[in-house]
Amino acid sequence: MEEYAYVLDYLPQGRPDDRSYRSSPVVLAIGETEFKLLELIPKPNEIITVGEKVYIGKNPEMRKKILSVRRRIMYKDLTSAAQSELPYVLEDIVSKQEGRFIEFFNKAEPINARLHSLELLPGLGNKTMWAILEERKKKPFSSFADLQERVKSIHNPQKMIVNRIIDELKDRFEKYKLFVAK
Repeated sequence: MEEYAYVLDYLPQGRPDDRSYRSSPVVLAIGETEFKLLELIPKPNEIITVGEKVYIGKNPEMRKKILSVRRRIMYKDLTSAAQSELPYVLEDIVSKQEGRFIEFFNKAEPINARLHSLELLPGLGNKTMWAILEERKKKPFSSFADLQERVKSIHNPQKMIVNRIIDELKDRFEKYKLFVAK
């Protein structure tokens, strides 16, 4: 279960296409660790801003702005504003959790005899995968900057991860999920 989520859009009048919830405000958000897309119910009279990190965990005393999680949603359920905001929020999350994603580069393993999980990152091909594997044998990567310095064909590892998360959210890769919870 997600503890925190980042706000992608705030609809103070509710969803215009949903008659059952028309008058109740809705927050569209993405979970911080499992990248679940969520529809949240804010507490009355709370000011919610796009990009804001909000607590959605089980402890009701820590829930300052969010009353409850209404449901998990799919990418197609996001507003166009939320879809536009998503890459920026994900870049922020990936930067703040750099260690987690560097660990992926350090420990990623083959999926089968023909495919390595590193190759699932957009823009990362076979040659770059082998360069990563060779470099991490010498010494584990310590940061995105270290990765870029030692593997010259990688220009923006954060962007690769963000693009993969977005692709997974769009359900382009149902078979292999690297970062988004099923």
